[in-house]
Amino acid sequence: MYSDPFTMLVKVICNLYLFIVLLRLVLQLTRADFYNPISQGVVRATSPLILPLRKIIPAIGRLDTASLVLAFAVQLLTVALVVLIKGVSLSPAGYAIYTIAGTFYHLLDLYFWAMLISVILSWVAPGASHPGAMLVGQITAPLYRACQRVIPTLGGLDLSPIFIFLTISFLKQILGPYSL
Repeated sequence: MYSDPFTMLVKVICNLYLFIVLLRLVLQLTRADFYNPISQGVVRATSPLILPLRKIIPAIGRLDTASLVLAFAVQLLTVALVVLIKGVSLSPAGYAIYTIAGTFYHLLDLYFWAMLISVILSWVAPGASHPGAMLVGQITAPLYRACQRVIPTLGGLDLSPIFIFLTISFLKQILGPYSL
């Protein structure tokens, strides 16, 4: 998969932190339970970098722009480190494209996995009260509601996850060449 183990290690570490930052952004957008233990862990992991940014960058409505800026900064750092390790050159426009597209690719990836977990939980443990299950439900509920406005359930069968997966997969195919 990767020709250079050091590059893979840098990508894994940076993308893991990017995932945590994006999770914080999504948790705030969906107004998920702040007192959930997983939410508290995400807040603790991201607060040292987000709190100073909040003093400079105000929120726009429900959108925590400090989290978004941090996500772009982490992705830019990932791109810069990979470019440095590989020894290739990239124009400023290239950095911008890889940063923006890569961040949105990873956001789609986060939603893909949340949807997958949600679907599996609906089969295995519907209505589970585990903090992780409740958090996944709170993250995916807005997607389900938006899709169900367009595609109604058919005799108790909810087809919205299929269309959400198709949409996420389509968008990931478009952004895939620009993700690291």
